[in-house]
Amino acid sequence: MIRSAFLLSLALVAAAAQAEVSVRDDIGNTVKLAQPAKRIVSLAPHMTETLFAAGAGAQVVGTVDYSDYPEAAKKIQRVGGYSRLDLEAIAALKPDLVVGWQSGNAAAHLEKLKGLGYTIYVSQPNRIEDVASEIERLGTLAGTGAVAHAEAERFRERLAALRAQFGGKATVRTFYQIWKQPLMTVGKNQIISDAIRLCSGDNVFGTLEQMAPTVTVEAVIAANPETIIASGMGDSRPEWLDDWKKWTSIDAVKRDNLFFVPPELIQRHTPRLLEGTEKLCRHLETVRERRRKKQP
Repeated sequence: MIRSAFLLSLALVAAAAQAEVSVRDDIGNTVKLAQPAKRIVSLAPHMTETLFAAGAGAQVVGTVDYSDYPEAAKKIQRVGGYSRLDLEAIAALKPDLVVGWQSGNAAAHLEKLKGLGYTIYVSQPNRIEDVASEIERLGTLAGTGAVAHAEAERFRERLAALRAQFGGKATVRTFYQIWKQPLMTVGKNQIISDAIRLCSGDNVFGTLEQMAPTVTVEAVIAANPETIIASGMGDSRPEWLDDWKKWTSIDAVKRDNLFFVPPELIQRHTPRLLEGTEKLCRHLETVRERRRKKQP
């Protein structure tokens, strides 16, 4: 009797693994697979990291340049860069699921892959809470739902704690700089803007529609942010952040509120985004402390 029950449970597990799975991606498309994906190609570094977080790292057979986290991601075969995909290399891997990035991959490439018959999931999380949902959806597609759900719940708990800690603070006018030439920032729909809001910051270019708009030095001076926060491209503070020191009329410069957040913690839509958000929040706390000390 016990043996029969055990065999039945194994059969149910096997059947569940073969069952059809379906989710809706970030652009509203229904993504359906006859069974959980066994061979996944990721077309963005953040998607590779999120797939690992969802418990699906072993199924990722191809990815793009800069997919360097976790360590195991460095060993996965490359299929070009997220903005210059090698479609032949993708086809050679015979994926049953391709995970793309709306604002990073060329739309023509995604359409081409779709036209070739590949199942495409398109990622574009614009709010921090969307990361948790994405972990769960990828877990569903990969058949690793239990691992994904647990990771998503940990993410939501930490997100709630950050909101409780930093929400409702005095507002800090914030300029977030992605790059120097061209001078780029984040618009209202970019996930970093959501992080700034969580920290009770006010993105001085938060009304712009573009994800990564180009602005002028004159526009930054006119906006007069109380802090300038940069990410750049590497692990260290970009030298060009200090170029703002010549513009002494800006409050951020007057109060030495020039800060750095590592790009891999704030520019990728992954669980580590909360680490970057906490660093951002703590920088804004420093701004508030300096503000208080300046007041009579």
